[in-house]
Amino acid sequence: MAKAKVSQLTYADLEALPDDNRYELIDGALLVSASPNTAHQTAVGNLYFLLRLACPEAYQVFTGPLDWYVDDRNVYVPDVLVAQRTDLTERNLPRPPALAVEVLSPSTRSVDLVRKRAAYQRAGLAHYWVVDPMLPAVTVLERVGGRLVEVAAAKGDEALALERPFPVTVVPAQLLQ
Repeated sequence: MAKAKVSQLTYADLEALPDDNRYELIDGALLVSASPNTAHQTAVGNLYFLLRLACPEAYQVFTGPLDWYVDDRNVYVPDVLVAQRTDLTERNLPRPPALAVEVLSPSTRSVDLVRKRAAYQRAGLAHYWVVDPMLPAVTVLERVGGRLVEVAAAKGDEALALERPFPVTVVPAQLLQ
């Protein structure tokens, strides 16, 4: 049986799509995300506010969609990202962000935990947080020996004091208030 040939999409293909969904490319494969639920959006908004208050002037905080352009076949859109201002272009972020955060949704859970983690690792990301609004919980991964490994986690009302990429304290339950 012959295998069907699947075309690999590029950034130009991505830019030609309508502005009606969140689109990403991982190894040329298109990922389309539906509108998130209210818990997801509450966590994203509160995390943006928390990070914005804590981040040094050299950094800028964004909520998606903002393209992290890795190469023509890999364009990621984290829920929240922190970038050095000097790394940004008018259209996208062509370097790894200082921090990428994914807030889990039922429809994106496995993609965020497995596929995006592997893609972010290959792309050189140093700091990756995963927020689970259902628990609530925050898991912190950092680059160690070329791999993204879990270095800290907190649930509920536990305070998570972090120093990298800049000092900030996260309390998972407060992200949902």
